[in-house]
Amino acid sequence: MKHVLESVESQFETFQILNEDGEIVNKEEMPDLSDDDLKELMRRMVYTRILDQRSIALNRQGRLGFYAPTAGQEASQLGSQFALEKEDFLLPAYRDVPQLIWQGLPLYQAFLFSRGHFHGNQFPDEMNALSPQIIIGAQYTQAAGVALGIKKRGKKAVAVTYTGDGGTSQGDFYEGINFAGAYSAPAIFFVQNNYFAISVPVEKQTAAKTLAQKSVAAGIEGIQVDGMDVLAVYAATKHARERAINGEGPTLIETLTYRYGPHTMAGDDPTRYRTDDLDNEWEKKDPIVRLRKFLEEKNLWSEEEENKVIEQAKDEIKQAIKKADEQPKQTVTNLIENMFAELPINLKEQLEEYKEKESK
Repeated sequence: MKHVLESVESQFETFQILNEDGEIVNKEEMPDLSDDDLKELMRRMVYTRILDQRSIALNRQGRLGFYAPTAGQEASQLGSQFALEKEDFLLPAYRDVPQLIWQGLPLYQAFLFSRGHFHGNQFPDEMNALSPQIIIGAQYTQAAGVALGIKKRGKKAVAVTYTGDGGTSQGDFYEGINFAGAYSAPAIFFVQNNYFAISVPVEKQTAAKTLAQKSVAAGIEGIQVDGMDVLAVYAATKHARERAINGEGPTLIETLTYRYGPHTMAGDDPTRYRTDDLDNEWEKKDPIVRLRKFLEEKNLWSEEEENKVIEQAKDEIKQAIKKADEQPKQTVTNLIENMFAELPINLKEQLEEYKEKESK
């Protein structure tokens, strides 16, 4: 039995295309991306890093509510989203707001979501997505159901969902991948392994050497990817999407990544469970630095271009938070009216009570 396990684990080697020095180390797997595509990926990652910095500042000022930092995970998040099509369906976790934004969610609504305002969850009609899931792992079972619905409707699309390494310790994780595998549903399940969940090291969560190998038990394809390598994440996602829409079933993708900030801004202190040496080691793998080196070597990127993106991001964030501030304040009656299609008697009574209070 030991030899069987070792044989399985040995097959899950980390897939990489672009190394830490910005060099292509896997030419045969280099995705078919134009120079403009490569620059757009860089632009989105730089923009998202600035968005993260400004969101942290806005949170500290009391102008945002719940916020989970994203710095360090841009390649995993945006490389995967870049491989999707508009008809695909996103089921994000709470750290995955950047994917929603690049899939079509207006920035001001992302800010309203953070504040708990109902309009932050009223996505554009043409956007296929659910609101970020707060319950750990619940989006996996939802994604399996959405993927089955896509299949039954005969659509050439996929359901894509994300969780962290901690999510793989939840029952919903296995139930989701097992259901999708049993019905060969077109789903892509991401595990963004940043090694600590909220604070528990991944080696204390599981005896498995990789999280990708958990796909074996569900009978689906799995791959471990360098999550700081945007080209590898894109290529793996593109492959998984093609398999799914061709009826070959779901894929589990583990991206090895790192969040530079705390788990959330709600009081987590990563210095209590992570060392400076570890932080420094992962900063050398920064996905933005890595792609920047690659593009500069190809004369496709410059400091001037990057500064333009930074200024654009700052300006658009400023305008978005202003628009969020201008939205009507959420009321108790809003909450009651949005809770049910048809109100039960007790809430009808409360609705009238609060309407009277709010009219004064």
